[in-house]
Amino acid sequence: MRCPKCGCSDDKVIDSRSVKDGYGVRRRRECIQCNYRFTTLESVSPEELKVIKLDGTREEFDLAKLRRGIDRACYKRNVSSAEIDRMAGEISSSIQQDFDKEVPSAEIGSRVMTALRKVDEVAFVRFASVYRKFTDAADFIQEIKELKK
Repeated sequence: MRCPKCGCSDDKVIDSRSVKDGYGVRRRRECIQCNYRFTTLESVSPEELKVIKLDGTREEFDLAKLRRGIDRACYKRNVSSAEIDRMAGEISSSIQQDFDKEVPSAEIGSRVMTALRKVDEVAFVRFASVYRKFTDAADFIQEIKELKK
């Protein structure tokens, strides 16, 4: 690791701590040449997961995009930002565990709907209306009847 102050590549580790629930390491280092102290973070780089869209195209899995979708469904609902982050994180983790290289977009949508159903029914119906491409009020009524069962 190069010192950010002098560029020397000789340093010593002063302290190491586990971060991100054990998925990373924070190291406090000291440059041997100039005694400058700096911090480095080390974590596992996950494999690049691709999302297979309905039209067959592939794109990178994007946690921020997943969070935005959940956030839009929860707009002006009593769902905290922390709860939205928790749902997005849990969905992302479960997808990373269950799929190695590619995941169908339908699977992601299904998992979001399952999570929203437990948290807020209105947010669930909002998301379902976009995900399932509702075309008229009858689609909403049918979904609400299914929700109440």
